[in-house]
Amino acid sequence: MSKNRKIVGYIRVSTEKQDLDKQRYLLLEYARDKQLHIDEFVEIEMSSRKSSAARRIDELLAKLKKGDLLLVAELSRLGREMLQVLNIINDLSEKGVEITFIRQPELSTSGEYGKLLLAIYSYFAEAERTFISMRVKQGLAAAKAKGVQLGRPKGSRNKRRVLDEHRQTILMYLERGVDLANVRKLINPELERPISYNSYKYFVQHDPVLADAWQSQRT
Repeated sequence: MSKNRKIVGYIRVSTEKQDLDKQRYLLLEYARDKQLHIDEFVEIEMSSRKSSAARRIDELLAKLKKGDLLLVAELSRLGREMLQVLNIINDLSEKGVEITFIRQPELSTSGEYGKLLLAIYSYFAEAERTFISMRVKQGLAAAKAKGVQLGRPKGSRNKRRVLDEHRQTILMYLERGVDLANVRKLINPELERPISYNSYKYFVQHDPVLADAWQSQRT
């Protein structure tokens, strides 16, 4: 094991019945059994429907680097939505971070089947994105059939922006609880040239309806 390897324990509870201390104890017991030292805990008591920043996932991504190990009680602690969890696993794995789910060791990327699991996680993430995209497009078709006006809101500026024609799709994703990072992954393949997360953020923040839908996710 590399001396520079960092081991971080991630603990999140989403209801009053759950206890941060129980998860902390579980992680510490596992570390003691495996003769590991947990360098740091990232703890949060918050709904998994909050933004990734609120769930401190962004902080985890910033803290961890190639060769580091993340300890989590179980898969569901990373998030409630399947796509959300799969994207977190993929993002960490792309950085070379290993993940151990203590109550579900068979799902850990730190085990001997890590590469196989990563391929499976990646496949299901893509399948879930396709499924969500299909549902949203069906919803858009149904809305259009009912005469609902799609596209930019009335009174918006005439200058065409890259995301204007995808505005209603973005709105439907946000209303279905898909966070903005995942919205970007769903929309970008349809663009001639992929754009950054900050571009999506700017677009959403400067559209009152989209901003309200996004804010509803984060509160």
